[in-house]
Amino acid sequence: EDHFIPDDPGDSQHPYEEEANAIDTTGVLVEELKPDHSVVEPDRYLTSSKLTQEAEAEEQPEPENKVKPTEIPPDGAAEKRVEEQKERVKKKKPKFLNKFDITIKAELDAAEKLRKKGKLEEALKAFESLVQQFPQSPRARYGKAQVEDDVAEKQRSNDMLHRAVSTYGEVAELPDVTFDLLRAALKRRAERQQFLGRMRGSLATLQKLVQIFPDDVSLRNDLGVAHLLLGDNMGAKKVYEEVLAVAPDNGFAKVHYGFILKAENQIAESIPYLREGLESGEPGTDDGRFYFHLGDALQRVGDDSAYHWYELGHKKGHFASVWQRSLYNVDGLKAQPWWTPKETGYIDLVKMLEKNWKTIRDEALAVMDQDRGRFIPEEENLREKGDWGQYTLWQQGRKAGGACQGVPKTCSLMERFPEAIGCKRGQIKFSVMQPGTHVWPHTGPTNCRLRMHLGLVVPPGCRIRCTNQTREWNEGKVLIFDDSFEHEVWQEADRYRLIFIVDVWHPELTQYQRQTLSPI
Repeated sequence: EDHFIPDDPGDSQHPYEEEANAIDTTGVLVEELKPDHSVVEPDRYLTSSKLTQEAEAEEQPEPENKVKPTEIPPDGAAEKRVEEQKERVKKKKPKFLNKFDITIKAELDAAEKLRKKGKLEEALKAFESLVQQFPQSPRARYGKAQVEDDVAEKQRSNDMLHRAVSTYGEVAELPDVTFDLLRAALKRRAERQQFLGRMRGSLATLQKLVQIFPDDVSLRNDLGVAHLLLGDNMGAKKVYEEVLAVAPDNGFAKVHYGFILKAENQIAESIPYLREGLESGEPGTDDGRFYFHLGDALQRVGDDSAYHWYELGHKKGHFASVWQRSLYNVDGLKAQPWWTPKETGYIDLVKMLEKNWKTIRDEALAVMDQDRGRFIPEEENLREKGDWGQYTLWQQGRKAGGACQGVPKTCSLMERFPEAIGCKRGQIKFSVMQPGTHVWPHTGPTNCRLRMHLGLVVPPGCRIRCTNQTREWNEGKVLIFDDSFEHEVWQEADRYRLIFIVDVWHPELTQYQRQTLSPI
């Protein structure tokens, strides 16, 4: 019984991405806070149609070993193919040099060559010298911004990245800047502003870009993402409606528009947009979160094709399996839906819970009688119907405010078990569910924890399914399952059901991993 949280790139092979942006199931693209000393790498979510490739496809120095035309095989068809290829490349190549910059192309090429070779200190000095000599040169200033950007990444320096953002902005203010260079500079500025957490600044930059290039659909798509990053779903929705009005087959806009509709609980309406967006295969659509939301929407309307999309998501590497669809994962951990106490290694914790279940129950019942407001309604849109409240004691490895004041004996018992109270990717909480409640099939956020359920008040008619096996709670007994697997709950009793939920670290995680994994 938990909400779905999106991918945690920090557990992948890209450590810089730990501080990336992520969509949550409430429909808000949330920005995780970043340490001041680090530079954030591009998040896998932010895959707009054309990103920094444009910045790299600029005017390059002439290659030293350029093949001469006479070396082309004397085959008329081959010559034609080569010429056609050259023509295509020529058409795609952006124009970064204005008339003045063409006159200093040799100096620009020399500085750029240093940057390409990774000689960043020399490259920065070269471009700074060019900017000082030719302050009206857009290409020289853009080169300076690129080197500052490269240095920031190499040194993980936010200060240097701020300099790069400022310099990209200066490029756009110069006279006679080519449209291609203007677009590349402002686009990169918006990206780096996002990575610094300057979401409103990024939004303003993208709005300026859209004003300059009103017919560029990819820029409008990026603007929609910027609204999502600010939690402005309505602003994003308006942008994607505008895109779809002029480009009704745009897959990027479709999948994001479908995501927003689903966040608004327009479940059936979201399905065609999510499905067609994924089917388009366009850049920015192949994301596990969209496969998740499409499958979830299909399940909620009773369409079994949900598992087709889960299977596709699995084949594309987004999910560990059709059943196990968590995205904050550590590779290689034992994966099974149900566990025994012996398999977890947490036998002492299970024994303590089962021995003291009446004490834990009585404290919870006293709170229900005297301070029911501590039980907060479930707000993750996981219920089809019914009433489900939770009273949280620990969250992300920390005590939840003064919650333990209401149940001091329970908290005292738990203090002896660091595998539970120190589990930064879980909670310890009471869960009360009223008759007639049905919780949709869903998955937890991570494979890094196991979930214990201690039955406290369990009338007949309450059951939980995890994958294809359904079990019932028993008072005074602990059930253990991996909530990264799909699970579903029915409460069909004649009175409330009360359980105590204790999340513990997956037993195969090392002590170092437990200390360094980001909280959820």
